[in-house]
Amino acid sequence: MNDKYTPGKHLLLTLQVEDVLLLTTLESFLEFTNDQIKVNHLKIVGTSTHTFQGGGFTAAICLMESHICIHTWPEFGQLTLDIYLCNYLKDNSDNVFRLGSLFKDYFNAIVINETVVDR
Repeated sequence: MNDKYTPGKHLLLTLQVEDVLLLTTLESFLEFTNDQIKVNHLKIVGTSTHTFQGGGFTAAICLMESHICIHTWPEFGQLTLDIYLCNYLKDNSDNVFRLGSLFKDYFNAIVINETVVDR
């Protein structure tokens, strides 16, 4: 048995997105994200958002299990997405990869960069 504590899995994505509307509609992103948080049995403790002049947005969703953060650049058709889940009672790695896949599908995105960090 491995008694080494590993705090969690951190997925960092840079995505190319053709549909600029997806990169400028914060409300739709939050609705989709909140649905996925519920389905994956995660718990929100706070959310902070900002919509930029010109249409991009940023959001940080703090979870009991850590966070989901996004920053969009509609002028470049790109976004960065940060998903980090930890839990001292269970391994949330599957949830991290599931959420990453769901976000890629939601944005119908091409992956520019994908980095996984074991914390």
